[in-house]
Amino acid sequence: MEIQDIKQSLTLATILNHYSIKPDKNNMLCCPFHEDNTASLQVNPIQNRYKCHACDKKGDVIQFVQDYEKLTKREAILKCVALIGINPMPKSQSQKTEIITENKSIFLEKMFQSFRKGIFNSNPAKDYCRERNLNIETLQVGFNGGQFHHGTRRDETLINNCLAVGLLLDRNIISKTGEKAYNVFGSKCIVFPLKNKENQIVSLYFRSILNQKEAKHFYLKNRTGLYPNYPDKNTKKLILTESIIDCASLLQIGEIAQNYSLLACYGTNGLGQEIEKAIAELTELEEIIFCFDNDNAGEEAVKKYASQLKQYKISTIELPNKDINETLQLHEDEIIIELLNQRKELIFFSIEEKTTTKPKTNIDFLKQNNLLQELNVLIEKSGIIGEENSRLLLFIIASSYKTKSPLHAIVQGSSGSGKTHLISKIADLIPPEDVLRFTRITESSLYNWGEYDLVGKLLIIEDLDGLKEEAMFAMRELISNQRLSSSVSIKDKKGNIKSAKKEVRGVFSSLSATTKGELYEDNMSRSFLLAVDESGEQSQRIIHYQNRKYAGEIEPKDQEKTKIQLQQIIRTLTNYEVINPFATRLELPEEVHKIRRLNEMFQSIVRQITLLNQHHRELKNDKLITQIEDLEQATEVLFESIILKVDELDGSLRQFFERVKKYLKTQDKDFTQREIRQAFNMSKSQIHRYLQALLELEYIKQIGGYANKGLKYKIDYWDDYAKLRIKIKDKLLLQIKALKETV
Repeated sequence: MEIQDIKQSLTLATILNHYSIKPDKNNMLCCPFHEDNTASLQVNPIQNRYKCHACDKKGDVIQFVQDYEKLTKREAILKCVALIGINPMPKSQSQKTEIITENKSIFLEKMFQSFRKGIFNSNPAKDYCRERNLNIETLQVGFNGGQFHHGTRRDETLINNCLAVGLLLDRNIISKTGEKAYNVFGSKCIVFPLKNKENQIVSLYFRSILNQKEAKHFYLKNRTGLYPNYPDKNTKKLILTESIIDCASLLQIGEIAQNYSLLACYGTNGLGQEIEKAIAELTELEEIIFCFDNDNAGEEAVKKYASQLKQYKISTIELPNKDINETLQLHEDEIIIELLNQRKELIFFSIEEKTTTKPKTNIDFLKQNNLLQELNVLIEKSGIIGEENSRLLLFIIASSYKTKSPLHAIVQGSSGSGKTHLISKIADLIPPEDVLRFTRITESSLYNWGEYDLVGKLLIIEDLDGLKEEAMFAMRELISNQRLSSSVSIKDKKGNIKSAKKEVRGVFSSLSATTKGELYEDNMSRSFLLAVDESGEQSQRIIHYQNRKYAGEIEPKDQEKTKIQLQQIIRTLTNYEVINPFATRLELPEEVHKIRRLNEMFQSIVRQITLLNQHHRELKNDKLITQIEDLEQATEVLFESIILKVDELDGSLRQFFERVKKYLKTQDKDFTQREIRQAFNMSKSQIHRYLQALLELEYIKQIGGYANKGLKYKIDYWDDYAKLRIKIKDKLLLQIKALKETV
């Protein structure tokens, strides 16, 4: 049928009636293409055209169908051809079943359009789709509110047709009004259409938006049809997903929709005859890509179906999360493109072999002898420049979030030094579903979490300075005692006020950033303290990296790939109990501040490094045994934090003081604030804070000058910081050397 024939055979009035749209007496109606409270769309029944005076939408019958259903031009033409074929329904009951049989797809098309309108009028449905990262504007998705047969919509023909296709179920129930009542199939569900080879809707899939533990998925009886449609006959690369929602998620990515065909299997056992037949008809097909769920059932299903389709190239992708939809909720669309580019081909070694061994790349990585060094290389590739020791220690601390004794760190530095950026980049390397990021925490908010909401999480606190005392106390208790207990008032079922105990368990890791390290003495004694490298050399490293990035010499996709790899490595780790046979034979320096807590933290780092090295460690009674190499690595990676525990100056203040000593070269030379400010290219307020702190700690003294012309200072206590560092490190290394000799 030619396009001109379609326009002559199909009136705009028929189209509007099909979509249950009724113009007023002036042939005006509320425009369905934008939010319209007053009728702004003009229908011209003589010319068979329409125009909206508000959004300027206009066109003929084909254009209306295309815009209303968000179809391609070809799909709109096919739909119009189908509508031309509608015959008037006979009134006799004996003919109704026959009409449904002959025109089931037309009826389902009409019902789906009703559901399509329903999703835009249901806030719960829109919220559900938003949470699942489903775009209701671009996807063919509707919502069944369960009211399509009530009120003015109630019609015997509609009732009978719905009964015939299964949208209504007759349970022989009489309502209070004396009328027959029906159960609605798929009520409170979002709806997706299943289509035949002619692109007609022949069945519907329903997904409940309620938090039900069972019966979340529904199909109409005698299910037929494919989602989203039958693949193009020229398809060369076909993606198979485990669920319809996963497939819908991929449809939203333009690059995938343009370069691949997609089909949804109806679960791990849902690759049935209709899908197999559709695949067999793809004469140009070269490759099938399985994007099933990241679980045992998904893996087993892929092996089973791959053996059945071995005439094609079969490949799979490694998802960082449970399934396609969850991955796209937690990542940008580019991650799927990258995963597709990295897909792995399944190789069949013999005709009889039905399965293949999946390469265990993450296990292979963890089996490397120099694991910590290789991890540090990956951390740098992810985009963290410099800070070699600090970034590795932070990653080790963050990776402990699922253990029984997770670790904590505070990163201290001056304003604009990059401390928040550092902890944020480290958090990017942890599975995103396990990370909670906070810019601020209000005074009582930590008390209001559910009992287990914070268990097995990594908390990122971007500004520790913003926490008030009550919030700081709560954080301290969660870190120290791993729980918050509070007495609260609640209402019982009768409305009476009574007291109850509320608990929040705090088995989590945390990374925090602050400019005022000296204010958090209690928290620091429970956390590892690190100082941001604020040297000129580090600034040059960062600037060089930024320039390379802007010059296009650094590929963002490579960074994203590395982040995913590190996240998968974390997921691969098994959480064993660790036994350290050397725990009683290594002593920390006596100079360390609050040595008892630091000793416990040191043992925790040893335990976490042993866990990371689990593929090189002996396993006895399901417990990992620490080796001397773990002690050695812990001493090396933790050394700077130990030094900060010894030093009464915090990290950034120590760096500043060492720069001043290096600049002056001798204790006898005096200096002014202006002189240091110009030499170090630092702000006046920042220099003033540092000098005031050094005055209070009696490291410098004022020797003259005037407030309006500049005060003169002199170093009063020239400590030998370098010598202290060497002394402490030698003491630790000598103990480790002695242990090696006894083993």
